[in-house]
Amino acid sequence: MPVRTYLEAITDALREEMRRNPDVFIMGEDIYAYGGSYAVTSNLADEFGPERIRDTPIAEGAIAGVATGAAMAGLRPVAEIMTINFALLALDAIINHAAKVHYMFGARIKAPVIIRTAGGAGAQLGATHAQNFEVYFAHVPGLKVVTPATPADAKGLLLAAFRQDDPVIFIENTGLYRTKGEVPDGDVIVPFGSADVKREGKDVTLICYSRQFLTAMQAAEQLSEMGIEAEVVDLRSLRPWDAETVINSVKKTNRGLIIEEDWQSYGIGAEIAATVTREAFDWLDGPIERLGLVEAPMPYARDLERAAMPSPDKVITRLREMGVVR
Repeated sequence: MPVRTYLEAITDALREEMRRNPDVFIMGEDIYAYGGSYAVTSNLADEFGPERIRDTPIAEGAIAGVATGAAMAGLRPVAEIMTINFALLALDAIINHAAKVHYMFGARIKAPVIIRTAGGAGAQLGATHAQNFEVYFAHVPGLKVVTPATPADAKGLLLAAFRQDDPVIFIENTGLYRTKGEVPDGDVIVPFGSADVKREGKDVTLICYSRQFLTAMQAAEQLSEMGIEAEVVDLRSLRPWDAETVINSVKKTNRGLIIEEDWQSYGIGAEIAATVTREAFDWLDGPIERLGLVEAPMPYARDLERAAMPSPDKVITRLREMGVVR
């Protein structure tokens, strides 16, 4: 299989689907001539032109609203929101309209819009530009939320998003764009609601998604040198999420730690911990634990920013507190 960056894998999926389906178009800020803030669409303008790669004003509410209306009318829009921080300005269109029209109109109207957006800290962007709001969207019935961690999953999940009749929130992490991996050619789809065991282990389950997959894998390598084999489960999809795979892994290892790049309180990890505790209580040797961001706005200073985020060392420290590491 060819090796592609995470960014290239997303571009490939967009190009393939636009060639396959003339109803697909992309809209967003500076995505035509400039190629978007992260250059995901930079190689698409020459092939598809300004009718299908459409620049918009700086108006996230309008971007999401127009895209939702276009989806209701039968098109397949991809709305690029420059960062998930700016999606706050589009919440009404996404949550009160895109997420609800299918239900409110008795399935007679659908809104198959894809909202692509990027989040994550680690680049000294400050408190208002370094956030993750996936839990906002995963909380809402009617939306589907995916957070790919590898180039192959980025392509496969985006292709799967085009096969949905529900609105999809497709969350990329800016810290993953330059990572590389093998990516299958062609229409290889990764189904929603399917977690992936990225590393087999027997001593503890590390549950993660998006960029924290890298943290989990790095921690697992360090743990292996200590004689502890961690199983790494990448959720990939947050709504729906694959409880069965996570529960089966925890039943095997008897311990679980959830790693997320978001504040811990009321988060994705809380939902997972509650579900696993209920369904696998008799297999647990201790509580399901969580590791997230420090409960504060993200600092700008590099050292403070790093201190606020999960890391392999913090994973090992938490596992030591759990009694997994002696």
